[in-house]
Order: sequence, then structure tokens, then C-alpha cells
Amino acid sequence: MRTLSENTKIGKDSWRNLTTNYSHWLSFILLMLVAIIISPSFLSWNNITNQFVQGAVVGICAMGMSLIISAGMIDLSVGSSVALISALGVNVINSQHSLALGLLFCLVAGMLVGLINGLLVTKGRIAPFIVTLATMSAWRSVINQLGQGGPFTIDKTMYASFRNIAAGRFLGIPHLMIFFIIVSILTALLMSKTKFGTYVYAVGSNQQAARLSGINVNRVKTLIFTYAGTLYGLAAFLLASRLTSIQAASAGSGYEMDAIAAVAIGGTSMDGGRGKIIGTFLGVLMLRIINTVLIMANVPPFLNGLVTGVIIIVAVLAQSSKKGK
Repeated sequence: MRTLSENTKIGKDSWRNLTTNYSHWLSFILLMLVAIIISPSFLSWNNITNQFVQGAVVGICAMGMSLIISAGMIDLSVGSSVALISALGVNVINSQHSLALGLLFCLVAGMLVGLINGLLVTKGRIAPFIVTLATMSAWRSVINQLGQGGPFTIDKTMYASFRNIAAGRFLGIPHLMIFFIIVSILTALLMSKTKFGTYVYAVGSNQQAARLSGINVNRVKTLIFTYAGTLYGLAAFLLASRLTSIQAASAGSGYEMDAIAAVAIGGTSMDGGRGKIIGTFLGVLMLRIINTVLIMANVPPFLNGLVTGVIIIVAVLAQSSKKGK
């Protein structure tokens, strides 16, 4: 027979476990309820698919960011990388008249961009924040120089087929939604079913301990940035397909903030060592739902950046409070 104090302790432990391991689900459900109360039609199929379509490109980037943050690092070059790869990808498609070559180019270019970041962090022994801050500025400068203030626009002969990749549907499901879900599943399997995933969390938890246990920390970090860069390449291809015209100065702007916010509110520790891909997946959707709720509440769109910043701070404060308990 348990005493009252024992029952109270068990209840507190259960609540702590629930809020620690399933906070992303609780937040998602609460946010959905708020959205439904404001607009009962929120759960319509068109609106649900629209949330996925609006968040897919950033969501794919967030999957790469999830690995980077889980390893205790950061990447500020996401938006500039996506913009540069998108623009160059459009040029490749226009010159070669091949969507397959355009996709291959974007994936390889993304891989190289990630590899550069990874090698600068590991071989150059420079902090990820500094490296990606530098590449963020460098890639944006390059695309502005190449564009000379003008857009990179897909040729009219390729417009319809290229646009259909992002705008089309399969059995009523938007292609972008399918891409986002597939990338999320593959990333989740990578992190939960492979040694590489275990190594990522080990490096994020304690690099010295990981190194002493035989893990090649530098190789893991390089592979993380390379994988994330490849996803940026895919996101760049899909962004170009969706917009069909890439503006050098603004394409991909703010993607790094949205990706970081999605990872943070999804429950991944900003110090590394802990996180779940499903949390990042829900975090991307929560960001979209928040934006939709703000629009329905007639909040000026210029305040979206403020809301994103507040979300990141609240998420980090929540993680800090959990550690202190």
C-alpha cells in the first residue's frame, strides 16, 4: 500500500517524464486546439496540405539542422546555401534542358557546401558558429554578384515540367508534402537505426567521452554537415521548382532561423546530445500553424520574426528549467 507522499512522487515523476519526452506532442496538440477554436475549418484537407506545402522546404533543411544541433553545433548558412544552389541549379537546367541533371547538380552542390563547412570546423578547428557565419555571408555575396540584382528565372521551355515537381500532386497529395515526409522518415531511420545516429548523439553529449570510446569525432562532424548540405541541395531544387524564379538578395532569407526554431520547439537540446526527428517534424508544422494563427488573428506579418525569436528563447528556457530539476 503506497503512502500519499509516494503517490505524489510517482505522479510528479510521471508528469516530468511526460513533459520531457513528449513535450513536442503536447505543444502540437495544444496549438492545434487553439487553431481549431479560432477557425473550425482549420482541419480541412486543403488547409492541412497547405501547412505541409508552406513548410516543406524549410522542413527539409530543418532535418539537417536537427543532426547539427544534436551534435552540439549550429549552422547559420542555411538560407544563403539554399539561395546559391537554387540559382545555380536554375542555370544548369536552362543550359542543359534536363531536370535530372538539375537535381543531380543541386544535390552534389549541397554536398560540397556541407563538406566545406564540415572541413573548416574539423580540419580548420574553427567554431561552427564562426564558420557558418562566414559562409552565410560568402554564399550570399556570390549569388548577388552572379545575379547583379536580377532574378534567376527558369526558361519557358522548361517551365511547366519544372513547376510541376513542386506544384503537382500524387493521388491528391502535394509533391512537396511527400518529399518532406519521405526525408523526415529517412532521417529518423538514420538517427534511430544506425550507428551513425548513435555517434551523433554521443558527440553532442560529450565529445571527449565519444573520442575515448573510439568514435572518430571529426569524421562524424564532417558527415553531419555533408548530410545536412545534401538536404539543403534538395530543398534548393524544390524551392526553385516552386518559385521558378530565384531572387538573389531574398531567396532563402530567414531559413536558418526557422530551421533552428523548429528544432528547438521540437525538443532537441540546444546543447546537443538529445533530440528526436519526430520533434523537429512537428516543430516545422507548429511554426506553420503559428503563422496561420497569427494571420487569422490579424497580426501584422512583419512581426513573424519577433514571434520566431520568442519561440526560440522560450524553448531554450524550457530546456534549461528541465535540466535544473
